[in-house]
Amino acid sequence: MPIYEFKCLQCGKHFEVMQRFNEQNPKSCPDCEGEVRKLISNTSFILKGTGWYATDYASPERKKALEAEKGSDSKQDSTSTTSKDINNKKNLEVSSQNISKTAQSTK
Repeated sequence: MPIYEFKCLQCGKHFEVMQRFNEQNPKSCPDCEGEVRKLISNTSFILKGTGWYATDYASPERKKALEAEKGSDSKQDSTSTTSKDINNKKNLEVSSQNISKTAQSTK
């Protein structure tokens, strides 16, 4: 049975309820009887193995990218700088320069 997460709008309490898909959601907080809302949260499982789109049915380019990503993750340590990090830094520098130029031209 799935577990659903809720939040009370009055007291802010987060709580979980194990219920069937066709059961009604709780209408009030178990602590303060305030109105509750259903939260959307990440799933706690990963689909591994064969038979999934990413492993068996994806385009050859996607498979190559996934293999390259797996290889780079295992070869890389946490202190190394990647080309992606360098590109992000360059983009930030260019963005800050553009912001400075825009601010100067509006004065």
